[in-house]
Amino acid sequence: MSKLSGDFVALNVAVMTVSDNRDAANDTSGDYLREALSEAGHQVVDHAIVADNRYRIRATVSRWIASEDVQVVIINGGTGFNSKNSTPEALLPLFDREIEGFGELFRMISYEEIGSATLQSRAVAGMANETLIFAVPGSGNACRSAWERIIADQLDARTRPCNFVSHLKKL
Repeated sequence: MSKLSGDFVALNVAVMTVSDNRDAANDTSGDYLREALSEAGHQVVDHAIVADNRYRIRATVSRWIASEDVQVVIINGGTGFNSKNSTPEALLPLFDREIEGFGELFRMISYEEIGSATLQSRAVAGMANETLIFAVPGSGNACRSAWERIIADQLDARTRPCNFVSHLKKL
């Protein structure tokens, strides 16, 4: 359980949904993440729905990494074991450093909910150009678990003993 102390720092976040069949009308996971971020006090500065194509994913994330206005990127979708899923392959070459513990922790939490099926989750996280990037499965339950049990605390400067806020680009 995290302890809170100090001041809250609002972060600029971009949200991506990776899907070949979602659009603005039915992007429930992307909607959830944007609402959760706003409710937490962060600014959603951009969002996109991108086809499950490693080069399209990489191009959009690269633009956000290079931006002076985006500190965090949260991606939902494209992390499964299906051969079409390419989010990890799109992101790994972009990372300056991978955050291995994120995928491990996500799968541990997911195991409580879906059992051994969590083996097929390829949730990843990393840092690139002082931009924090999380990629989680696209299901609503997975997005909720990742946000509520991991990401929200790590985007809160008050979380002790540590969080990622001090590692992000300054605006």
